[in-house]
Amino acid sequence: MDSFLWPLKVAIAWVMVHIHQALVAIGLPSGSGIAWVLSIVGLTIVVRLLIMPLFVKQIRAQRGMQLMQPELKALQEKYKGKKDPASRQRQQEEMMALYRKHGTNPMASCLPILVQLPIFWALFRVLYHLQPIANGNGYSGHYSIGPLTQEFAQQVQDSTVFGAPLSSSFMHADGNLTVQIVSVILILAMSVSQWYTMAQITTKNMPDSSKTDDNPMMRTQKIMMTAMPIMFAVTGINFQIGVLIYWLVSNLWTMGQQFYTIHQMPAPGSEAERNYRAKQNAKRAAKGLPSLEEEEAAKRLAAAEAAGKTGGQRVQPVRKNRQKKSSLPPTAEEARAAARDSGEDAQDDGSSSTSSGSTKHGGLTEQEIARRRYERKARARQQAAAKRKAQAKKQRKNR
Repeated sequence: MDSFLWPLKVAIAWVMVHIHQALVAIGLPSGSGIAWVLSIVGLTIVVRLLIMPLFVKQIRAQRGMQLMQPELKALQEKYKGKKDPASRQRQQEEMMALYRKHGTNPMASCLPILVQLPIFWALFRVLYHLQPIANGNGYSGHYSIGPLTQEFAQQVQDSTVFGAPLSSSFMHADGNLTVQIVSVILILAMSVSQWYTMAQITTKNMPDSSKTDDNPMMRTQKIMMTAMPIMFAVTGINFQIGVLIYWLVSNLWTMGQQFYTIHQMPAPGSEAERNYRAKQNAKRAAKGLPSLEEEEAAKRLAAAEAAGKTGGQRVQPVRKNRQKKSSLPPTAEEARAAARDSGEDAQDDGSSSTSSGSTKHGGLTEQEIARRRYERKARARQQAAAKRKAQAKKQRKNR
């Protein structure tokens, strides 16, 4: 195992030594002390920056998995109770086509953790071999790990966190109560931060349609949200203080990334998206701009009009006798809405309207009515914003 991890161990030792030297150059004390503790924090940041593209893939994969849940649920209902090999194969093929359609992969959401596991284990082995290197005995013919020489190994060995050496662990504390207390605190912090990073996604950034108990993704997320912190808490008693610091800082980094993603790029249909839209609409209203929903509706309307002018499907004419047969009288609610819309638009145009075979609601099509309603609201917002600015200017002038 050590021979397989040797390149990673040398890379980790190289990063730690050079970060330590940089910290000493800016004024931190050389030798054993806080500089070596911060070198592990720096190692974590370097690793997280290197795997940033994988985090982007993870976010996209999670977003795709969330959006495809309704279709996935329908597919499972379609093949519910069908156990024959042919049905299972067709279900698998349709499921893979669904993954390709949404550009997602279940394994992509696990990539950051999977990539960090070898680094995590290599750091564990580097700290494990500090003692023989510091004593000058070496191990397996190695008397240093890259630039981590006997002198540096002794400095790391003597560096402590609240009195607990970086290379010590709960199971190898040799009766040192300080080491055990610091280990337990770090293990609890690591487990809680691991749970919270997963709970952020489940509670805030998943569509409401996905939060049902019969959703397999939701069930899996709940199981992992409970199982992974417990697993890290149980195995953490074997990890050195330095490894616990690495994993805790990595979890805090993940929390920060997810916090930014949830608040700036929320999943469609989630609680985070509703909060995001409410804040953005409030800012836009203060500037006299239309809401996000109105702007999206205007874009869809413009796209529909452009499609109709540049190659949309031509509506075939229908004879008057077929129109009479196929059309149904509008309900009272529809009639009142049509009268209200046509009255408002006719008032804006300053002209009377008459119905014809090619138009609706007082001589205007539905698209024209929608566009004029949108423009009317936009003018009202601009006038209100201009009025507020004039009042504010007048108040400043009076002062």
